[in-house]
Amino acid sequence: MEKIDYKKKFKELYQPKGQPVVIDVPEMLFIQIDGRGNPNDENGAYKSAVETLYALSYAIKMMPKSGSIPENYFEYVVPPLEGLWWFSDGDEYDCNSKSKFCWTSMIRQPEFVTDSVFATACDIVLRKKPHLDVSKANLNSFTEGLCVQCMHYDGFDDEPITLSNMKSFMTNNSLTSDITDLRRHHEIYLSDPRKTEKARMKTVLRLPVKY
Repeated sequence: MEKIDYKKKFKELYQPKGQPVVIDVPEMLFIQIDGRGNPNDENGAYKSAVETLYALSYAIKMMPKSGSIPENYFEYVVPPLEGLWWFSDGDEYDCNSKSKFCWTSMIRQPEFVTDSVFATACDIVLRKKPHLDVSKANLNSFTEGLCVQCMHYDGFDDEPITLSNMKSFMTNNSLTSDITDLRRHHEIYLSDPRKTEKARMKTVLRLPVKY
């Protein structure tokens, strides 16, 4: 059976062009961890959350090698890391105010993942990496709905340029922001900043909107 790569199978979600477009994002399944603080802090909550998300995601992916094959399992590539970002005081998103960030860090999961499969993954990670706090992780369905999205080429601190283009597109197409407690500034990380030159980085930026 062909291995599923979500980035390739659902290009409209993960491979937008460098110009803003409107997209209706369907329901998807994620492992999510909520937190606060600067994502660049060396020993901060964000880096611990990312490590935990990847540990759980790969525990699920590798279950067949341990003889525990989830029902309806299929081979797949672990999807990219994603993040929802906001400020608790309601201020407009500003990538330069990192210490004020609230975030939900998350990785999409295949459709066969159930609460039972997730619980098994938590047990595996607890045995192999007991320093990780899997109790902070949750398996959730998330329906994002109508959004404007665009590929951002460059480092994270240069996002305001792309965001400005997206907001102009919204104005020109009679769209307004629909930021709520469930719909946030959304980023999908297609590049590893530790291994990729700043000018070659790619991040999908997504903003919830309404007509």
